[in-house]
Formats: sequence, structure tokens, C-alpha cells
Amino acid sequence: MIKTDILIIGAGPTGLFTVFEAGLLKLRCHLIDALPQAGGQCSEIYPKKPIYDIPAYPEILAGDLTDKLLEQCKQFEPGFTLGERAETIDKLEDGTFIVTTNKGTKHHAPIVAIAGGLGSFEPRKPPIPNITNFEDKGVEYMIREPELYRNKKVVISGGGDSALDWSIFLTDIASSVTLVHRRNEFRGALDSVDKVQELKNAGKITMITPAEVIGIMGTDKVEGVSIIQDGNEPFTLETDHFIPLFGLSPKLGPIANWGLEIEKNAIKVNNALDYQTNIPGIYAIGDVNTYPGKLKLILCGFHEATLMCQSAFQRIFPDKKYVMKYTTVGGVDGFDGTRKEAPKAVIKKIE
Repeated sequence: MIKTDILIIGAGPTGLFTVFEAGLLKLRCHLIDALPQAGGQCSEIYPKKPIYDIPAYPEILAGDLTDKLLEQCKQFEPGFTLGERAETIDKLEDGTFIVTTNKGTKHHAPIVAIAGGLGSFEPRKPPIPNITNFEDKGVEYMIREPELYRNKKVVISGGGDSALDWSIFLTDIASSVTLVHRRNEFRGALDSVDKVQELKNAGKITMITPAEVIGIMGTDKVEGVSIIQDGNEPFTLETDHFIPLFGLSPKLGPIANWGLEIEKNAIKVNNALDYQTNIPGIYAIGDVNTYPGKLKLILCGFHEATLMCQSAFQRIFPDKKYVMKYTTVGGVDGFDGTRKEAPKAVIKKIE
């Protein structure tokens, strides 16, 4: 049995920042995540994509943001159960909870903070009969490591931001990039559309529109795709990789069966106070929650985590009063014995 003060379900940016805020209150955290590494979407889906709306960072890669959050909370020695999905929750008579994963690992805590982003993700797959035969053999539904495509022929299918952005990114890595879309119009950021147009004009991206990939050829791996364009006869295009980027379908998974109030695949919370759910002691923060005026932004998740930790402290220690001190004044004492603090003022006489 793993025991902790706050059990965090989801090790994405919001979950990781919760560790830091809880640590300031001397509360220990343990995180559960179905992914094999911390970082959530930032690590799994777009580690190499830049984020532009993190305070103090005009631009930061999603993977780098994860690294910095891990470094920030390292002082507070969080525990991790990775590669396991939170499956069931049981509330004990004393009001604490036991959460069991799909692999049978049990966790006991007085507070549960669900920070599972949009839940677990399943790629939206194109209706190609034999596509599952080539998964991880040249068919990828998301790009985790761009170096995999170094000097390779790549066919990307899709018409949104991901298809546009990765087509642009891979022009400097792959030997050839072909973008296939069933329409001539693309639904994405205007500057991305303009950049793809520029690269097409320069001969660095091949565009095939309106068209669809209808088949995959190969024996042990992808060797080519069959494309039908504008109602004409299908033709074959040689390629090493086929990347259909049609988005991901978020699912709450087993959490949806925990008795929480759900609205449109998100958990309703009390945003007027502390982001608590309809079950006392269970909170939901970050993209997984919903309330009037909700914005699914990382920086909003950070704010929600901060207020949630204050409420959690009061639930765990109802007779204690926490006096907030700015970290610039009080410093930061880690559970590992380290301390961060501003340099002390030096008193010296001026002659």
C-alpha cells in the first residue's frame, strides 16, 4: 500500500506543479499515470512543439516544460506509479480513499486530485482495412521522436494544425514530405497555412488535394500508400512512413464510473472555492474539469492546483492555520533537506 497526503491522478504539467504547491504546505504527493513517463500530452503527443503562453517563457518546447516542472518539484520527492491506470476508488469510513490501478497497485490518501488532462487518448484512425497491420511498422498516429524520420519518405494525412505543423517541421528532417488532404482548404493557423504554401512553392512539400489515402502496401513494413485524388483512378506513392493526423478522441476511462458529476466528458467542480468535485476530498484540476468560463490552458491548471492545495491542507489539518509566505521571503525547504532562499541582506557601514 502506497500512502501519501495527496494522490494525484495524472502526471502532466498540472499534476507536476501540484507537487510543488503541496510541498510548500509540507504535504507529500504521489502520482499515477497510464503513460510510461511523466509529462502527459506534453511528453506523449507533442514534446517537440513550442508553447507560447507559459508566463516568463516567450517560447518553450512542451518536453522542456515537463523537464523544468520535474526539476522544480524534485525537492519534494514525489512518488510515481507510471504505466498504470487508476481503475477503482473506495472511500473508507474515516473519509480517506484507496485507489487501485489496473495492475493491482493500491494507494491510500486523504485527498485525491484528478489532473488527468483530457483523459486517455485514442487516435482517430482512417477507414483503411489493413492499417492496424502496419501500426508501429511505418504507421504512426502521433510523432514522438522526429529523428525517426531522418532521411525517410513521409506521407502525412490531415488538414488541421498538427498535419500542417508537422509537415513544416519534418521538411528539415525527412528526405521528402507529402501532405494529403481530402479538401483544398486547411483548417489551421493562418501562418502555418502560409508557411506550407511557401514550402510547396519551394518544392520542399508535395501537396496532393483533394485526395485520400485508401490503402497501405508492404510486407513487414510500410512501403507505399494508395491514393485516390479528385475521383480519378487510385495511384501508388512510395513511402517509408504514413502518419494520419486526424486528431485524438479523449476518454475519461474508469474515472467516469467513480460517481463524479460529469458534463460533456469533463468533471464538474466548484470553481467558486477550491475545484472540489461532488465527492468531498476529491478534486479535479486542469483540462479534466469543467465550470462556467473554463479555459483549457496549462496556466489555468497551475492556478487551479494552487487553490486546490490550500483547500486540501485545511481538510487534512482542520485545526491548523496556514499563513502564506511568499517564496521570496520564506524560501523553499525541500523534503530532501535542500533549501532555496534569497541571498541575505548584508549589513555594512558606509564610511
